[in-house]
Amino acid sequence: MQKNVEKMSINYSPNFYLRKRSSLKIKYLIFHYTGMKSENGAIKKLTSEHSKVSCHYFIKKNGKIIQIVPDLYIAWHAGASSWKNDKFLNSNSIGIEISNPGHAHGYCNFSSKQIKSIISLSKKLKKKYKIKKENILGHSDIAPLRKKDPGEKFPWKLLYKNKICLWHNLSERHCKKLRKIKLSDSKYFYKLLFKFGYKPTNKFFEKIKIYKNFQRRFRPQIISSIVDKESYAILKSLI
Repeated sequence: MQKNVEKMSINYSPNFYLRKRSSLKIKYLIFHYTGMKSENGAIKKLTSEHSKVSCHYFIKKNGKIIQIVPDLYIAWHAGASSWKNDKFLNSNSIGIEISNPGHAHGYCNFSSKQIKSIISLSKKLKKKYKIKKENILGHSDIAPLRKKDPGEKFPWKLLYKNKICLWHNLSERHCKKLRKIKLSDSKYFYKLLFKFGYKPTNKFFEKIKIYKNFQRRFRPQIISSIVDKESYAILKSLI
């Protein structure tokens, strides 16, 4: 798995802040999918001065990794974002873009070579910058009202098994027993959800968007607007 990282290529983007940051500032690792039909088109966009977007690493369908912005420079990948008490996460995060057409263009499984590179690169960055597993997130975690990526097909559970990120400790059998059983008190569920890290809101439709992104990450089998006992049990386990 390490081979992909060792053979990393470079295609630098002009879209970053010129002032270097301390390695101690790097607190988060954020996963994205490109959400574009063309892989080459996505690379061109991330490296075009007109697009005003970038990332630190790009993982191609064949697993090859391209460095777009060096780690100690702030890339423009997160946009308006928040997690717990932190806002505008560009300043203290590393962004990884993974080639995938996304929900708008025929969302598909990530390739086995991509997954190997995701695991290998994540382990390296996590160790190098001492990133806590609870701070390894998706774009949909930090900007849930406008983003769905990396989506329900992203291998979060496999990353957990490789000691990279968070996952719940409930068995599949226990989860299935609670699935689709409506929770009587959704207010307390959302209180816990916001405590977990998502940006608080009182607006119903915003709460639903956040909840669906929570499911995309931790309960990808069913994405529903109904708060059920399985989701509640998973959230309690995580907290």
